[in-house]
Amino acid sequence: MISKKLHLFLNRKAEQYNQPFFIASDPVSIPHRYSVKQDVEIAAFFAAVFAWGKRAIIIKKTTELLALMDNAPYSFITGFREHDLRNFLSFRHRTFNTTDLLYFISFLRHHYARYPSLEDAFLPHYGALTEEPVKAGLIHFHQYFFSLEDAPDRTKKHISTPARKSACKRLNMFLRWMVRKDDKGVDFGLWNKLNQKNLICPLDLHVARVARNLQLLTRKQNDWQAAMELTENLRRLDAADPVKYDFALFGLGVMEGYH
Repeated sequence: MISKKLHLFLNRKAEQYNQPFFIASDPVSIPHRYSVKQDVEIAAFFAAVFAWGKRAIIIKKTTELLALMDNAPYSFITGFREHDLRNFLSFRHRTFNTTDLLYFISFLRHHYARYPSLEDAFLPHYGALTEEPVKAGLIHFHQYFFSLEDAPDRTKKHISTPARKSACKRLNMFLRWMVRKDDKGVDFGLWNKLNQKNLICPLDLHVARVARNLQLLTRKQNDWQAAMELTENLRRLDAADPVKYDFALFGLGVMEGYH
């Protein structure tokens, strides 16, 4: 049972950190540089995929990559010629290398040639509704993303899936950015086919530590089951918008060093 005191505390912290000031030092600042929907999607996707380690480095490397696309990622993805890819051959971010990047670019071109939005990549193409649409969407996305003939095995470590019990922290963060709708200005709420009530809380080390300290999470491993346990508890606080509490947990862990 979650106490009323904790509920009020988390509401206050979510309100405190879900504000425009949060944007500048966070990877979400990258897609905020764009206004065209597809530019926002692509910039957000790379910012999320690169989101491990220090936030300043994530922002720096994503900025570097988008500069190679002339800061017009959708135009580049849909219009590049083979010789345009030479500029990408020296790009690295931690274990993300040229092989990975060229495949990502190839997939995005393939997808946008068929669909107007990256949201469609997270929508399984079958009629039956599922109780866990985000889980189904993430599993579908992983299968679809690596469905091209030249998909390198090494690149699979950069796109996680619940099918391998991953918490899918970076993809769940990306979905939060794209799906959540409010008037605070941080998340974009560009997508309408996925519902924010079904989103899963991005489970990074800081969020997991704070959640355990607040007894919102009992599972020891930071895996898909843990992300689901935490999200189920957050739904008890707000069934319509559980992942707004990501702001509270992340803010407490990173901004306040809560233990």
